[in-house]
Amino acid sequence: MKLKVVGTLLGFLALDGCDAFSSTEPTFTRSLTKCGATLEGRKTAGDLKPTNNFILVKKANVQEQTDSGILLTGSAKIVKTEGIVVSTGPGKTHPESGSVIPIPVVEGDGVVYGKYDGVEVMYNGEKHALIRDDNIMVKFEGELTLDTADVVSNKVLVHVESGEEQSDGGLVLTKSAGSDSQQTTGTVVKVGPGTISSSGNLLPMDVEVGDTVKFRDFAGTDLDIGAEEYRVVEMVHILAKF
Repeated sequence: MKLKVVGTLLGFLALDGCDAFSSTEPTFTRSLTKCGATLEGRKTAGDLKPTNNFILVKKANVQEQTDSGILLTGSAKIVKTEGIVVSTGPGKTHPESGSVIPIPVVEGDGVVYGKYDGVEVMYNGEKHALIRDDNIMVKFEGELTLDTADVVSNKVLVHVESGEEQSDGGLVLTKSAGSDSQQTTGTVVKVGPGTISSSGNLLPMDVEVGDTVKFRDFAGTDLDIGAEEYRVVEMVHILAKF
């Protein structure tokens, strides 16, 4: 009986440290778990909580082989700029009205963000990124597909037209390999809810799904979904629709 009580006390005392006590006794069935978090290898007093409009994202694993099974080594490995939302800040405060602009994602959402966006951190021994909500290209649930993808804020997802053209004689023409030009027209497939004004209202978007649009040169960020090419473009960079 005395041994049983001592074991129970050890279990509760362990909760104040890093490891919880493990026992098979019916009076104490807690498993061995980590109670504290670590940031860059250092123990923290609690979980990491983003501030302002920052979002903590657990980064996706590096892709070490192609879809066809070919192994990739060294710099050929594909580093994905996507992950799962772990936690979010309260949102950005509007500088004029003082109202808080809510974060467009919640814990558990998948997100894709820009290649150079955010700050990488080692949190609980795994790679994470702290990004702003402005950095989010699309959010999704489960696997990233066109059906599960949604754009946020004033962003528009455009299916870009192929760089191939056809001559009058039927020959397929492609842009030269050394060309830096990008396609600047495409079809709108997803539209974000819009930007929030100082009064807290959503400003309407001027395009809708199905519109063909012309946008600025080099505007937006390329995004592959499946075998198709898309571009995420902010509404302010869309010049015309037709």
